[in-house]
Amino acid sequence: MKIMLSAGEASGDLHGASIAEALCTMDPEVQLFGFGGPEMERAGVRLVENYQDYSVMGFWEVLKNLSKIRHLLDRLTDEMAKEKPDLLVLIDYPDFNWRLAKRAKKLEIPVFSYIPPSAWAWRKGRAKSCAKLAEEFVAVYPFETEVYRKAGANISFVGNPLVDTVHADLTHLEAEQFFGVKRSEHPVLLMPGSRRQEVEIIYPIMLRAAKLLRRNEPSTRFFTPAAPGVPVKWLREQAERAGVDVSVVTEHRYDLMGLADFAIAVSGTVVMEAALMNLPCVVLYRMSPITYAIGKLFVHVDHFSLPNILLDKRLQPELLQDEVNPERIAREGAKLYRGMKDALRVKVGLKHASQLLGPPGAAERVADRIWMAAKRSSDRKRNIGDMK
Repeated sequence: MKIMLSAGEASGDLHGASIAEALCTMDPEVQLFGFGGPEMERAGVRLVENYQDYSVMGFWEVLKNLSKIRHLLDRLTDEMAKEKPDLLVLIDYPDFNWRLAKRAKKLEIPVFSYIPPSAWAWRKGRAKSCAKLAEEFVAVYPFETEVYRKAGANISFVGNPLVDTVHADLTHLEAEQFFGVKRSEHPVLLMPGSRRQEVEIIYPIMLRAAKLLRRNEPSTRFFTPAAPGVPVKWLREQAERAGVDVSVVTEHRYDLMGLADFAIAVSGTVVMEAALMNLPCVVLYRMSPITYAIGKLFVHVDHFSLPNILLDKRLQPELLQDEVNPERIAREGAKLYRGMKDALRVKVGLKHASQLLGPPGAAERVADRIWMAAKRSSDRKRNIGDMK
């Protein structure tokens, strides 16, 4: 049985890797190939292309890179036509993946959507168009399902794989020793994202906020867990240029989350990872002015931080666009040092939000649905062949 997977960024690469590992355990003979990154490759997926060579974000940025994206789409389509997989699995990355889904439909290859487009937040009409292209959907958050069910999609929520993957490997004492953190210090994380373009916008602002925080609390220690694809050297150079002492680390990031007082983080999966480690965040979302102007026409949500969305309330601070400035970030961060009233309140809420992600074992449950969908497709092809 052949299954093609397509994931276009770091979080999707991690999800794809978890699915690939589960599929290979279920069926050692399964053949996996597609578009992803180093994690998927390590898990047994033969990469046709690496997402790190194509990572762009935003409306305007996509327009500027259209020729490159078209080339990628053609490359994957050719491979799909040659290999004739039993199933194409889309993992998030909607603007690209649903173009690929249309190509798959023309080739009569069934489509399975894992982490479908955020139709609950904007462009609700996408749910209907997606429902016509994919045979089955699996969401990773419970609030995503309603709009797709109304559109006629076969969708389910079977839990979130982060519940299995996000955990400390070291004891608290071992983590303190590993990172050289004293009990009297206040570790704070700067988490600017995984897309280089996004990091270049946000990280300098974070560093200026860090200077303000340390001025008011000299025992603050700053750490940046380097995301895959973001050069450690570049992060260190930016910190040196800003005059901020920041330890850029590549290991034990969840252990580091368990140590920290709070994080300054871009909106996304990393904020939910922090929630699972009971780490409060000042959540940031900033994009180019053109992308933001277009987005305002279509996006209508009360919150953009995942824990806040799960709880349907503003549990932890969210800063959007012009609010993302050093002074505002530092002001919100100052409320989240350990022992502060706001920090304690947020920690209680994060535990509740984490419980809403469901029980462990989500990746295996998703892989089971993918394998069954691929088997149905394989059986259909075999029956058609027998009829001929």
